[in-house]
Amino acid sequence: MTKICVLIPVHNEANTIGAVVRAIRAEGLDVVVVNDGSTDNSEAIAKEKGAFVMRHDAKSGKGSSLRRGFAHILKQDYGAVITMDGDGQHDVGDIHRFLELAQTHRPAIIVGNRMDDPQGMPWARYLTNRFMSFLISLICRQDVPDTQCGYRYMDCHLLRELSLSCDDFEIETEMLMKAAKKGFPVYSVPIRTIYRDEESKIHPWKDTLRFIVYFLKEITSPHNGPKRKVFSTTDGHKEYRK
Repeated sequence: MTKICVLIPVHNEANTIGAVVRAIRAEGLDVVVVNDGSTDNSEAIAKEKGAFVMRHDAKSGKGSSLRRGFAHILKQDYGAVITMDGDGQHDVGDIHRFLELAQTHRPAIIVGNRMDDPQGMPWARYLTNRFMSFLISLICRQDVPDTQCGYRYMDCHLLRELSLSCDDFEIETEMLMKAAKKGFPVYSVPIRTIYRDEESKIHPWKDTLRFIVYFLKEITSPHNGPKRKVFSTTDGHKEYRK
């Protein structure tokens, strides 16, 4: 069975990270937390609950934290990574949905889908998600209903192929567009999202502008043409063929 690690970027999540890590560890999964310049005791709590913690002394952004976590995980013997947030919005109980789909379809990437039941989602976030998902699905030539969801399953072989570079929330767009360019189908699973009273770290208009800048840069790249590559399984082993 594929060995899986859960990666969580964290910035000032002392109120929630302990419960998140404890719940993941109860599922028998390893946890890597990247402390992105937190000024509270998020790091100490995550360590106490069983996570391996990496630290940024100053806030570097979600993308930077994910890339650092990926780099560490790819040096270990894991076959796949699940990314999720540390603020309690992602239900640890939904991990089984990703694992069941991974077991039956052997996908390289699975993205959580909040759009089947968006109740409680702030209207500005709902509108920007719909807008971004429409554009990215169009460019990727496949339907990805919730392209901005950070709850994801990523095969480590795919991660080695992607050469990610974004430092903030636009990394979620970068992953999908680069995976699609290489010919990988993007799978989705419905998830439940728990919206709390805390202020979101996402700034819809600022992050939408950042998304548009990245999006335009990517679609005008001279290397934008898709590369045909098949993700398959032979005797339980993943392989890539041009």
